[in-house]
Amino acid sequence: MSKQQQISPVKNFFAGGFGGVCLVFAGHPLDTIKVRLQTQPRPAPGESAQYRGTLDCFRKTLTKEGVRGLYKGMLAPIIGVTPMFAVCFFGFGLGKKLQQKTPDDILTYPQLFAAGMLSGVFTTAIMAPGERIKCLLQIQAASGQVKYAGPMDCVKQLYRENGIRGIYKGTALTLMRDVPASGMYFMTYEWIKNALTPEGRSPSELSVPSVLFAGGMAGIFNWAVAIPPDVLKSRFQTAPEGKYPSGFRDVLRELVREEGIGSLYKGFNAVMLRAFPANAACFLGFELAMKFLNWLAPNL
Repeated sequence: MSKQQQISPVKNFFAGGFGGVCLVFAGHPLDTIKVRLQTQPRPAPGESAQYRGTLDCFRKTLTKEGVRGLYKGMLAPIIGVTPMFAVCFFGFGLGKKLQQKTPDDILTYPQLFAAGMLSGVFTTAIMAPGERIKCLLQIQAASGQVKYAGPMDCVKQLYRENGIRGIYKGTALTLMRDVPASGMYFMTYEWIKNALTPEGRSPSELSVPSVLFAGGMAGIFNWAVAIPPDVLKSRFQTAPEGKYPSGFRDVLRELVREEGIGSLYKGFNAVMLRAFPANAACFLGFELAMKFLNWLAPNL
């Protein structure tokens, strides 16, 4: 195997930011559908649900709001996701570097999982408020009741109503979702990359289709772990103030009591349909940016 490129958390930061932009463009339409499916009100007896499933939600959104409807609330994730993925990949790079005794150490898969979990802790500070704003904007578009004029107006109103706590509502659930899911995300990506690398070659020499496949599968494994806490988080962050006094335990109890354990996997199809292309685009963007940075500043 050829000599591996030394880990640089700084390069990871910039390349991760570019990967995050690629992810939002590829994945936002299905993210809108996922949130609308997860937060749609339970139909009254005799009435049918607002959306019958992923395709129905896609069709109704497109008919009613056009392509722009699918990209509703995208400004918040673009502003939040670029630094968030930069911090995420930085956290992963730092987590790897901290576990290396020498720069040429090859890390085990449990060590890669631990490095990924560290990245999940890093990202929550940015992720929690960004997700709260995104969810509120996505569901108001679906309900037709306009309370917020846009992301900044949403921040102002939340701060005015409940201070910084209002903006950071759902942070514990975001941690519960992102710490194990990020571990799975990065470990799976490295594992598939290594599995696809021919004998005697370096994973950094992988072809574009191989990188896309490894990134897409990492996204699927990430969300397989993340969906149940994500459903609870979407519910909790979009609920009226005071509806769930005991936090996520109340949300979990209500969901399981009213809709059964399967409700924890609401939006599964939309999530999985989005996970592959969005994360394939993210890791391809990351790898291309990394190659450029290694060429630009080989010793950084």
